[in-house]
Amino acid sequence: MTEQQTFGALARFRLMAILCGVNLLLLIFGYMPAKHIFDLVSTHEWMLFIPVAHGYLYIVYILTALQIGVQKKMPILTILALIAAGTIPFASFIAERRVVKRYS
Repeated sequence: MTEQQTFGALARFRLMAILCGVNLLLLIFGYMPAKHIFDLVSTHEWMLFIPVAHGYLYIVYILTALQIGVQKKMPILTILALIAAGTIPFASFIAERRVVKRYS
């Protein structure tokens, strides 16, 4: 595997971890209170993009986590932990920093 391929996979993982993390924070701390506490989603339908975007971003995040895990020959539990990090607020940021620090 070339260094450029490894850099590309690592860059994709970094991008997806950050995007997925930011979108998850928007979902949990923006969309969910707006929907369930303030009942704003019914009047502001533009907010529906947040959960839909998170669904698509998380799928791409899983694929990039699998790609970097296979390329770096990570243990299966580490790959599963990376995938789970996309579901816990702030965890994807921590996972991204650890992967970059270890594999750069």
